[in-house]
This record gives sequence, structure tokens and C-alpha cells, in this order.
Amino acid sequence: MNKEVVLSIDLGTSSTRTALYDEEGHRIPATTAQECYELITTLDGGAELDPGVLLRAVMHCIDLTLQAHRVDPALRARPIVGIGVSCFWHSVVGCDAKGVSLTNIMTWADTRGREEAARLRERFDERKMHARTGCMLRASFWPAKLRWLERTHHRKFTAVKQWLSPAEWLQQTLIGQAHCGLAMASGTGLFNATKLTWEADLLKFCEIDAAHLPAVSDEPTPVQGRLAQQFPELKDVPWFPGIGDGLAANLGCGASEPGFAAISVGTSAAVRVLREGKEAQAPFGLFAYRVDAKRYLVGGAISNASNLQAWCGREMKLPDEATIEAEFAKRQAPEHGLVVLPFWTPERAPTWDEDAPGAIHGIGQHTTSLDLLQALMEASYQRLARIAARLAEEKQEISKIIVSGGIERIASALQRLSDVLGETIYASEETEVALRGAAVYAWERLGYKPAAAKIGRAIRPRAKCVKLYAAEREKQRRLEEALAALR
Repeated sequence: MNKEVVLSIDLGTSSTRTALYDEEGHRIPATTAQECYELITTLDGGAELDPGVLLRAVMHCIDLTLQAHRVDPALRARPIVGIGVSCFWHSVVGCDAKGVSLTNIMTWADTRGREEAARLRERFDERKMHARTGCMLRASFWPAKLRWLERTHHRKFTAVKQWLSPAEWLQQTLIGQAHCGLAMASGTGLFNATKLTWEADLLKFCEIDAAHLPAVSDEPTPVQGRLAQQFPELKDVPWFPGIGDGLAANLGCGASEPGFAAISVGTSAAVRVLREGKEAQAPFGLFAYRVDAKRYLVGGAISNASNLQAWCGREMKLPDEATIEAEFAKRQAPEHGLVVLPFWTPERAPTWDEDAPGAIHGIGQHTTSLDLLQALMEASYQRLARIAARLAEEKQEISKIIVSGGIERIASALQRLSDVLGETIYASEETEVALRGAAVYAWERLGYKPAAAKIGRAIRPRAKCVKLYAAEREKQRRLEEALAALR
């Protein structure tokens, strides 16, 4: 048995988690820590995180994890040899020359830059820019966010000397220096994912230059500074640059082999496939983000998934979870008569219509709260099905789909997702896929190959339901087009 362990940190938009993992990719449960926090949201689409809140949560979680490491004599004898970090993608914080934050962290969910994104599409050919960066010219990414900050907070914008993702900001704050890994750079929308350089035309348009951005490298940085002083056992341990949470989820659930797809269904949801090659390309409307110089991730993300279920729970008188599950287990088809565009939050893939409103068509006096909940869930799954279909159209087929994000524990939801996709799916048995993925990445960089992730039984689609859901998907597509024409 390998006696070494790595420290894994998962930076999420709603909580931070930490834990120690062994060489096989097994989490040591006693070392797991979590601290929750809330986004700062505004009516105009703001979705920010206070950097100080994130920093305190990270330090608290590391402290709890290392306390567990110290108090167990057997565990204390196993040195920490690396630090891996998963971080929410597409988010940015502006700092001064010393790395002190001057802005809040604008997260991927912040949509205040929609007007700036429209101006970007007027200035650049979106298809050509997508081919270069792997990203759309939309509010989720840095160019629109930076232009919005320049327009609305000009004085603060001009004072910024460094633009960082939360992963680099945290690393620089805690250990004094940081690299921006290829994975995080390619999620900004400012990075050429094939040439592996910052995209000069976009930097000029955003009124920044490469000197305002961190050095891009996948090389680790040894822990020094504040973190080493507070936690001596981490001194000189290599801290690997952060990777995007979507990539971490693929690595953590085992969807890292050719043809394996990961579907994560949490607050938001995504379909992602890992591929090999120096030229990172994706169908228009989907993304292509680097893993490293040899691998890249292709897929699409939607903004509306379990957040819609939370909305139902808040606004409607729903029964308890056990009752809902028992009822949904009996509902094998979309018999509610509803067609839903699940755009409560401005949507991303596959159509990226950020101005499209949510819609419920077919509602009547017969409609129940459970009908609405079912229809909203199915509507999100339909968007994922459209993304999966786009992926299957090009390059290589998807041979196995692994599902995680919380949905893997709900039997009726898994069956419904399988029916909507028309594909066999496998539920991940890993409960913390992003946290595990950060650990897997660190072990890989240290020269080890962790054991394959645990995957549950196959859930196969029911032929009759597949046909019904395909018809519903076409209704959703037509409703989206009709409402877009009215606007």
C-alpha cells in the first residue's frame, strides 16, 4: 500500500470541500470537510462571490482535514505529497499588483454582460472565434465580463493589475505565486485552445494585455508563505494549478477514456467527453477546453437543472421527497401535456439564446405541482439530449455514459434521463466526483495512475418512452423557435 496521500480542494459556487486521497483515488472519509456559503445575486443578473468568504471557507476546510490527518497516528505517518484543486470555471476576480482582490469574483452564472456579449458578436465572427478559443462570445466568459466591468466600474477596472480565476487568486494569496493551468485558461474565452496562447484580438478589445494575466503553465508551485506557516506539513508540497470543475468531474467519475461521456446533473448540468489531440475543436454551440497539451474536453453545459426543482420546492406546495419519488416511479411517460423552455436562468448550450425567457405551454386547471416538477426535470434532460446528439454526430460515438451530481441516487430520475436520452446510462458510485477528480489529476501529475472509478449498474431506456420523449423534444424545439420569432 502506498503510504502517501494528496490533499484535494474542490472550490464550488455554493461550498468548498477538502479531503485526503490515497494513490488508488480512494477518499479517506475522516478527512472530509465542507463549508457552505451563498452567492451575491442581483436582479440584473449578478452572481458574485466575496473572495474573503471563499478564502475563509478554504482555510477552515484545510484546517479540519489536516486536524484529522494529525490526530490519527496511522494517517499522520502518511505524508502529503501533492495538492490538487477543482474550481468553478469561467469566473474572474480583479486584483492589484500584489494580488489583493479589488473586485468580487464574477462567477459563470453572472449574466450582466449580455449587452457586451452582443457587441463582441458584432465585432467578431463568433464561429471563427469559437474555432480559436473553444468558447462562445457570451456573458458566461471573461471577454463580456471584462467589458461590463470596464463600462460600469471604470475606475476600479483601470486599477486592476491582474485578472485571475479563483484558483490562481487563492493559490497566490496562500503561497505567494501561481500558474494558470491550461484547463483554467481555456475556460476564460480569452485563450486559443490550439495554439495555447492568449488571443491577442480579444485582449485588445477588452483593453487588457498579457501582462495583466497569469503565466500559463501546468507546472506545480511548492507551498511557501502563509499556508506553509500555518500548516508546516504542507511546506514545499507541490500545489498543482487548478482545473475546471467539469474536467474534475470527468476524471473523478471515470469518464476519461475515449468514447466515455460524463453527465453531471446538479444545480446546472453538462455533457462532456474527453478527447486526445493538439487541435481542440468542438461543434459550434458546444465547448472545447484543454485538459493539458495532449487532451481536451468537448461538451455543452446548461444553466437550468436542479435549481428548477429548488424553485418548485420554494414556490409550490410539494409533498416530501419520498412521496415525490414514489409518485414519479409510477409516471413512465410525459402525460402532463406540458412543453417547457427551462430558461429561468439565461441558458447556454446548445442554442445560447441568453435573452430567451422561460416558458410553460399547455398549463390548465388539471395541472398539478407534480406535473410542473416532472415537466421541468424532463425539459432540462431534453437540453442534455440535444447536446449529446451533437456530440454523437461528429468524430466518435459515445460508448458509455456515466451520470453523477446527485441524480445518481434517485432511481426515477435516472430512468427518466435514460428514456429522454434514448441511451443506456451508468450511475457513478463516487459521491464527490469533482473532489476526487482534483485528486486524480494530482496523482497523474505525480506519475501514478489511480484505480478506475466505481460505476453502478446499467439503466436502460424503455423503447416506448424513448419514442414519446423524442416527440416531446421536437415540441420543445418548435416552441423555442416560435417564441424567438415573436421577439
